[in-house]
Amino acid sequence: MSTDQGLDANGRVLTVGDAPLQPEFQPLLTDVCTTLAQAGLGLHSLYLYGSVARGDAIPGESDLDVTLVLNEPPDSLVFERLEQLRQALEQRHSTVTKIDFDIGHSAEVLAAENHNRWGFWLKHHCRCVWGDDLSLRLKPFRPSREIALALNGDFEPVLKAYLTRIEQAGTEQQRHRLQREAARKLIRATHTLRLADAAGWPHSLEEHVALFVQHYPTMRIQIAYFLFEARNPSAEREAFCTRLQAFVSWMVSQSA
Repeated sequence: MSTDQGLDANGRVLTVGDAPLQPEFQPLLTDVCTTLAQAGLGLHSLYLYGSVARGDAIPGESDLDVTLVLNEPPDSLVFERLEQLRQALEQRHSTVTKIDFDIGHSAEVLAAENHNRWGFWLKHHCRCVWGDDLSLRLKPFRPSREIALALNGDFEPVLKAYLTRIEQAGTEQQRHRLQREAARKLIRATHTLRLADAAGWPHSLEEHVALFVQHYPTMRIQIAYFLFEARNPSAEREAFCTRLQAFVSWMVSQSA
């Protein structure tokens, strides 16, 4: 990864941009926006992130990743209703394999203490497709380890939870999906080990791996295993969990 990769001419992290969304996904996106806006849940704004937002999604293979910002902090009933709507949307549309919601509320998103997490997320990973675009209130960010930690510093409890869910998965399809998600989280979490003065900012999984291997060449084989699982989940349960636990323990030791 070159020192300026992932940055603009002013040294700030690149944003998703506003390339035309792929027409194959337009019926799904229209349904998502209409369904959630009319649900009476106090939706403030709706954003896409991931491959659909970038315009490089593969119909029938990619996920739809959605960030929802509500006007007020959601209670358990709102979370329950959103989950029902998410499942219904998922069942109505076969153009994506899964629909994910990241949920926040406007005060939380704009709070100063969440600037490196929510602020960076909306400004550089998301594109608004409905409502008042909060990212327009934010200036572009320069790369920093603090941002990497804000985004993925929770890797240990998150990945331990994935280990439990993988162990309990009832079907191979469900287990492979969880392994894919866990591998992707792990790869992105390696960015928390970036040096304080490091330049550049990885965007793709491959860029994360390339940057990681530059600084930890002895871990090349281990991280390659998870890159494969992130793209083609197929490992046996015990083998995957053993490797994941070992890698997480190693990362914790490096972060200490």
